[in-house]
Amino acid sequence: MHKLVVLYPEPADPDHFRDYYVANHLPLVRNWPGLLAWRYSFDVAATKGEAPYFAVFEGDFADAAAMAAAQASPQGQRLAADVANYATGGAVVIHYPVQDGTG
Repeated sequence: MHKLVVLYPEPADPDHFRDYYVANHLPLVRNWPGLLAWRYSFDVAATKGEAPYFAVFEGDFADAAAMAAAQASPQGQRLAADVANYATGGAVVIHYPVQDGTG
């Protein structure tokens, strides 16, 4: 499994971010090829102090190649271009192979 995480700093207009994200951006996510599962939250909290992020998105792909293909697809290009329509605070995108924990 390969995980893509998008961390969104505080936007200029939080209400616009939430409304646009749910009504416009997430429908694009639903059509992203190779995406196995996804989740998001606007309720980001820190264990101490204020959270440095306003919202978070997580997407699961079979592997890094599947994620790269999804990003290069027309749907992936539309998703990337759409971020500027709501994320005025920018976005931090990270990805990594998931290691299962046992113990």
